[in-house]
Amino acid sequence: MWHDYGLTWGDASRVVLSAIALYALVLMLIRLMGQRTMASLSSFDLAAAVALGAVVGRAILGYTPTLTAGVLGLVTLLVLQALTGQLRRFPRIVTIVNNRAYLLMAGSEIVAANLRRTHVSEDEISARLRLAGIRSRKEIACVILEATGEISVLRIGVAIELELLENVKGAELIPASYLALRGD
Repeated sequence: MWHDYGLTWGDASRVVLSAIALYALVLMLIRLMGQRTMASLSSFDLAAAVALGAVVGRAILGYTPTLTAGVLGLVTLLVLQALTGQLRRFPRIVTIVNNRAYLLMAGSEIVAANLRRTHVSEDEISARLRLAGIRSRKEIACVILEATGEISVLRIGVAIELELLENVKGAELIPASYLALRGD
């Protein structure tokens, strides 16, 4: 059947296996390089992402891409994405697939070790603070790089519930005066 559409069974299996292998590789690389890799793309990042997509697509489709190979590769990637989404319901899988959230600022103090770990620059933090309407570092309770790659800014004034910080690496550095005590 596949041969009638420009694809042998061997070619079809290579497309599926290539898609699975490259999907796993891309997930692993993003996990290793940190969540900022694909969060908010600059024009340079967008160009790199398009180029990477072209390389991955070409590797999946093989030497002579056909419509059938393209459909098979696309369906395989979408099925893998759906399966990954379903597997995220299990706590053990979440720790493998998702990145952790990291504390980038505790009060007005930058957590330099977490900036290095997450590949976030102080300029990126300053830009996010401006976007959040922060006019002075005295307004900051904490800044968190979320697992999604987005940066959250929490202001002082309302105590932060500890449950909101459960999976944030470095949360213990937030000054106690900014935290809600259990039962408050």
